[in-house]
Amino acid sequence: MTLPTQLVLRAMLEDPAREMYGLEICAAAGLASGTIHPILARFEGIGWLESHWEDLDPSKEGRPRRRYYRLTPDGAECARLALAQAHAKVAKLSSLRSPLAGGAA
Repeated sequence: MTLPTQLVLRAMLEDPAREMYGLEICAAAGLASGTIHPILARFEGIGWLESHWEDLDPSKEGRPRRRYYRLTPDGAECARLALAQAHAKVAKLSSLRSPLAGGAA
């Protein structure tokens, strides 16, 4: 799992029931819009996220409509498990590197 994917999941898991629009997710994850939207689309495609467009008139509001995203209950659980597995892999790799780094001169 890539670091940007992990950052998006962490941002969404801060409050799994909360709907967030794209720029909110960008800010929370510290990533650009062009990075997060393919990630969001992938997770929506596998059922981890659901989304909807807000119902407003852009000309009256003076801004474009926002698309809101929210983790599904199954998606939140899958996201937690995926992040735990990613963390375990990094920890395992770090433990394998430690003896090598200590013995190098």
